Amino acid sequence: MSNEEMLEELEMVVFGIVGHAGEAKGYAYKALSFSEDGNFQEAEEMLKKCDEAVLKAHHIQTDLIQKEAGGNRMTITMLFVHAQDHLMTALSERELIKKMIKQNKRILELENKIKNV
Repeated sequence: MSNEEMLEELEMVVFGIVGHAGEAKGYAYKALSFSEDGNFQEAEEMLKKCDEAVLKAHHIQTDLIQKEAGGNRMTITMLFVHAQDHLMTALSERELIKKMIKQNKRILELENKIKNV
């Protein structure tokens, strides 16, 4: 495989990771919005979609790691670093948003108890 072909393949990998990571972040923020409105079932559905998108990005990343471990070294570009940044941000934001959703649920429960007193 020529260097140009390797770079083209890497670009496709990068765009796959960025696309799925961006999709995951979008679902995570939709989940947070649903939880702010007390729609926890919808929030859970969005979190499932977020997890699926993260898994797709992770599979792409794992495939790349396996190729490199097998001796097929890839050139690291700024686009690749950018893709990794997107994936790590998606993972971090997903975990933080999951905690925020739990807090929103507790707040709503407490508000309902206060109203019923």
